Amino acid sequence: MKTISIFVMSFLLVVSLPCIAAINYNISFTGSGLSTTVGDVVVHNLTKGTMVTIPAGNVLNLSDGLSTVESLYSNNETILVYPNSAGGTSTLSFFAKQAGNTQINGYNLIGRKVISINQNLQSGNNSFQLSLPEGSYVINVLGNEYTYSVKMINQSASQSKPEITFIGTEKPLSVAPQKSKSSNSATTTMTYNTGDRLLYNGTSGNYSTVVTDVPTAGKIINFDFAACTDADGNNYKVVKIGTQTWMAENLKTSKYNDGTIISLVTDNTGWTTLSTPAFCWYNNDDTNFKNKYGALYNWYAIITNKLAPNGWHIATDAEWSILSNYINANLGSSDCVAKALAASTDWTVSDWKGTLGDNLSINNSSAFSAIPTGIRSAGNGSFTGNGLNTYWWSSTATNFYNAYFRSLYYDFNNLNTGGVLKNCGFSVRCIKD
Repeated sequence: MKTISIFVMSFLLVVSLPCIAAINYNISFTGSGLSTTVGDVVVHNLTKGTMVTIPAGNVLNLSDGLSTVESLYSNNETILVYPNSAGGTSTLSFFAKQAGNTQINGYNLIGRKVISINQNLQSGNNSFQLSLPEGSYVINVLGNEYTYSVKMINQSASQSKPEITFIGTEKPLSVAPQKSKSSNSATTTMTYNTGDRLLYNGTSGNYSTVVTDVPTAGKIINFDFAACTDADGNNYKVVKIGTQTWMAENLKTSKYNDGTIISLVTDNTGWTTLSTPAFCWYNNDDTNFKNKYGALYNWYAIITNKLAPNGWHIATDAEWSILSNYINANLGSSDCVAKALAASTDWTVSDWKGTLGDNLSINNSSAFSAIPTGIRSAGNGSFTGNGLNTYWWSSTATNFYNAYFRSLYYDFNNLNTGGVLKNCGFSVRCIKD
């Protein structure tokens, strides 16, 4: 009776799956602004914490795994799993239409990846040995100019550790038709479930633009490429949030936009007595902090009106308020402003529910990608807060001594504001003119 029960359950599974509303969205990419050409696109699933790179010209296929199951029993002579309903191990065999790198992923029916392998294959029939725990799986193969999916059912509980091993390449019994490069774009598949928020980082030469979205159907993602290059030649990612276009990383220039050098001050005492423009690197360590965290500037560098890249400016206090209000109104009740602005990495973890450091994986719904840079103190010139907080200058003064700032803390849930001494060392984000 046990064997009959297993058979009945497997049969019901196969019959019922096509009735499930499966996700199968194709996302393509276009460019506008300063470039209509899109290079590689890096896609982060902010909800799942997964990432995939879409080669230039390729299409992103979002699938929950069920869409591929619907067509498992169609006539497909180019991929085969045998024996299916296996007793522990099976052989996966498929025809590689072109030589090159091939990625094989195995997903269970809730969309979780359980096995993965990358293999440089030759054209022909390629075989792999699969060992999977008891259950049903979708095996996805993505190669050079081809992609396949097939279902595997394992009814044996003897295997507990998922494994996949390359067996070899054999001369095919018959030649499969070649896919022309002028036909439809190749597809890169990513696991996706309803409501997942995706972050797309698109590039075109020196331009880089970030977009976030929660897809509900197939669509075209457009990257509006804008120049954001400082006098040192650093190129910055940009992101459009509401009606504003912001830098998606901190400024790190050592020169004004007219090419003159900004004073680099490393001495603590010298920093505290400044009333002239200056900058520094956190811990006076450009090797470890420059590229990732950017520079720290005093407010006297801000009011030169020469710090931002050409076509950009330091945000006013009012422009920071517009950003905060937009996020409050548009990113949903589950997101606080701090979590929407903060990156999902580098922040210290917090036990306080709803704070920036609580469940980092759901941060950064705005793609602002704030990281905990830390500051340089106005009182003694010391460095503090890396991993815990970040402060940005506004270009708006409160009085002769102080200027407005915005800040994030790992154990708070809002974008803080206030006035502070102008010789503090803070980060800078610029906004497009």
